[in-house]
Amino acid sequence: MEKKVTEAIQHRRSVRIYKVDVPIEAQKVEQCIKNAVLAPTSSNLQLWEFYHITQKDILNKMTDACLGQKAAKTAQQMVVVVTRKDLWKSRAKSNLEFLNTTFGNKSKEEYSAAEKFALDYYKKLIPTIYSDFLGVLGWLKYFVFQIIGIFKPTYRQVRQSDMRIVAHKSAALAAQNFMISMAAIGYDTCPMEGHDSLRVKKALGLPRRSEINMVIGCGIREEQGVYGPRFRVPFEEVYKRL
Repeated sequence: MEKKVTEAIQHRRSVRIYKVDVPIEAQKVEQCIKNAVLAPTSSNLQLWEFYHITQKDILNKMTDACLGQKAAKTAQQMVVVVTRKDLWKSRAKSNLEFLNTTFGNKSKEEYSAAEKFALDYYKKLIPTIYSDFLGVLGWLKYFVFQIIGIFKPTYRQVRQSDMRIVAHKSAALAAQNFMISMAAIGYDTCPMEGHDSLRVKKALGLPRRSEINMVIGCGIREEQGVYGPRFRVPFEEVYKRL
């Protein structure tokens, strides 16, 4: 029986040793990735890709790229979450096509104010925010938006580095969706910070502008796969009610 949300969150741990003789079903893992893509994503641009690794030869390459750690060496499968900020134009175009289909085929005069705003968002605002040239335009936009911010509330994170962070935040939300979904069906995961990103990209044949957000080992936990009891700093230290 699939766990409830709170049960799945409590069950999820970073599992570093998996049962090597207990396989997991690729179709179920794929369904968890389908849950991942339902995560919130900035401007609905969905600047992510998910690489589901089941082939042994690629798993071996990934183990090497993950520095030989047990969470990779014993993983039955892996999922790599990749950010694709470079695809913003095509993803904005997809949103525009969806909106045009949703709003119906009509003249510009027939669009409501809300519909015009939504279309202009992807036609004008997104290109303004995401367009850049060697980081120079990003800094120019940054100073312009800081000046605007003196007079009224405005969006300020417009540099190239800011947009990278935005893409990674969205991808991380999707990765969490995936790991909670895996926990709900009794599968275990481990997000691995320890990896050689260049070797990961080479193993997966990724383009230069892509970036690795998270490498996630997947399997069924061994008893010693969780290295200790869960520790969190006192809730009072991180919870601020205003």
